[in-house]
Amino acid sequence: MRTTLTLDDDVAAALERLRKTRDTSLKELINDALRRGLKDMTTQRKQRKAFRTRSVSLGRLLVPSIDNVAEVLAIAEGEAFK
Repeated sequence: MRTTLTLDDDVAAALERLRKTRDTSLKELINDALRRGLKDMTTQRKQRKAFRTRSVSLGRLLVPSIDNVAEVLAIAEGEAFK
């Protein structure tokens, strides 16, 4: 089958780079890419199990407020942090 495609510039550049590295024709490369893409688009994706992060207690906060960054650094690193 013969058809005309209009490719975006970035897609055309990527195809050309890949064509040079594989030393193949543009027709073969596009057919291979379409076969892979169509196969990927038509297969059912497995449902991923939701990842849960358990919370842990880290104890009480050692600084009165984290709003004042300079105060937190002074407590954490000593007065020589500057």
